[in-house]
Amino acid sequence: MKPRPPDRLAASSGFICGECDATGMVLRSTRCVRAVAAATTGPSFSLAHAAEGRHNRAVMDPANPDLPSSAPDAVVRVEHFGKAYDKRLAVDDLSFSVKGGEILGLVGPNGAGKTTTLRALAGILQPSSGSLSIDGFDVAKQPLEAKRRLAMVPDEPHLFASLTVWEHLEFTAQVYQVAGFESRGTRLLEELELLDRRDTVADELSRGMRQKTALACALLHEPKALLMDEPLTGLDPRGIRTLYTTLRRRAESGAAVVLSTHLLGQIEGLCTTFLILRAGRGLFCGTMAQIRAQLPALSETASLEDVFFQATEGSVPHEPAR
Repeated sequence: MKPRPPDRLAASSGFICGECDATGMVLRSTRCVRAVAAATTGPSFSLAHAAEGRHNRAVMDPANPDLPSSAPDAVVRVEHFGKAYDKRLAVDDLSFSVKGGEILGLVGPNGAGKTTTLRALAGILQPSSGSLSIDGFDVAKQPLEAKRRLAMVPDEPHLFASLTVWEHLEFTAQVYQVAGFESRGTRLLEELELLDRRDTVADELSRGMRQKTALACALLHEPKALLMDEPLTGLDPRGIRTLYTTLRRRAESGAAVVLSTHLLGQIEGLCTTFLILRAGRGLFCGTMAQIRAQLPALSETASLEDVFFQATEGSVPHEPAR
């Protein structure tokens, strides 16, 4: 199938550009191709007119617009982050960091603040207090530089229904200005076992294939920080193994990975560190050994599930009698 040019991609989408016109201008040209990204494959595609000066006012340090606001000793840094919705405090004074090469598992009960934290790191939500940075760039004060260095795959991948897998990669390359993306895109399709679906439109993909397509798009610009919300949803056992291999490769190449999930048994062997949240507060953060050491009621071989229940409920549920 012959790829459509960027202006036709934008026009065919029918998305509304909230960046150019507060009243809602239908996307009709390449001028809006970066704004449409925020509404397509998820928060990772939110550069929002990186090349358009009219949208860049007051988003950089005027003295050093291309320099990080803090020393990038950690790729992902969250300091005293708080987020309130009206009178409800979703996240309260949360601090943690993730270095390149680490895979952090963000775990907690429903409503613990996991997705809120990921969306704030991606620049989708503004913090009520505190700061978040990617590779030294403050997400709120230097959003374009921060977003160039991150990618986020949401729990529900949002794809263009009428675009093929390859056209999504082509579009992403336009957004992130990835020159000569074809060889990298082909390698990603091979790695994620999507090569035979190259020319399949998104509407004809299974849930797992859509998830892998979103991941391929997210990885195309080689982000330094990869954020994933419930990445295992919809994947079969082979897909989960492929995902693990992909995430380990990115970590080994120096990326920082943060993922949230309720499938504790699935990520225990994948993540290098864990952050346990409850009611918007960080309870424990570290390796399994470090967290176990802070929970004397548990043995040195306690599973992540046991650690989770002990940390969040103060006890480990017994297996039902058989």
